[in-house]
Amino acid sequence: MITEPELVGESGPDRAADEMGGFDRKPTSGRRRGSGLLWGAAGALLASAVWASAVFVYGIGVDRKPETHGYQLGERSCSALRLKALTASVGERIEPPELSSQPLAHPALDSVACSVSLSSAATTSTGWSSGLTVWMTAELHKETDPRAEFEARAGAKSLLGNEPERSETVPGLGDRAYLLVLDERDAELRVLEGGAVITLAISLDMNHAGSDDGEPSSDPPEFPGAEEYHADLISDMRDLMKQLKTA
Repeated sequence: MITEPELVGESGPDRAADEMGGFDRKPTSGRRRGSGLLWGAAGALLASAVWASAVFVYGIGVDRKPETHGYQLGERSCSALRLKALTASVGERIEPPELSSQPLAHPALDSVACSVSLSSAATTSTGWSSGLTVWMTAELHKETDPRAEFEARAGAKSLLGNEPERSETVPGLGDRAYLLVLDERDAELRVLEGGAVITLAISLDMNHAGSDDGEPSSDPPEFPGAEEYHADLISDMRDLMKQLKTA
């Protein structure tokens, strides 16, 4: 490195500063001080611009409310549970959908829970018929985004209380959807769309018309398992989501 020649015997403040490595050296002119201030101001402006861009593009540091997508939940939401596909496959409704619990209406969260039972229109020669119970829960989060909690519960227990054998993603349904295969009789479909979390659970059972002594006269025959109703469950979920936006 080329340096200025050192003058033998030179002393004074500048000499002492050189020996300290320049950490305590004072600026030699007002121009250099101003240049440093300008560079500092420019750096601060650049950092502010980058942060503003990140906030605008990625939402960093912004607690945005989730999109409601027009969902409306309340006591009349059970009427949205039409279940056209499942009813056509199983048979007929035993009774209209009814509330399973009192709906919640709160500035941060609305929720509703309903259930309905379906039964095959005809029984076998042995008096057996298939039945299907459907549970629906819907939540509308209006203040906080439920995505993290939804993902955390992807493989959690179902509404029926049993552990899923496997969890499958359903493409093209809401922002995210999981089909939980519980066992041969039960299944559950969970959908996230904006701040809305909607769940449909089905459970198959067998009913007997009874006999003179009140006991079935034969063992139940083989009936379709829950897996054969998965497509109907997805179809009815699409319809339910549409109806909950207009109910």
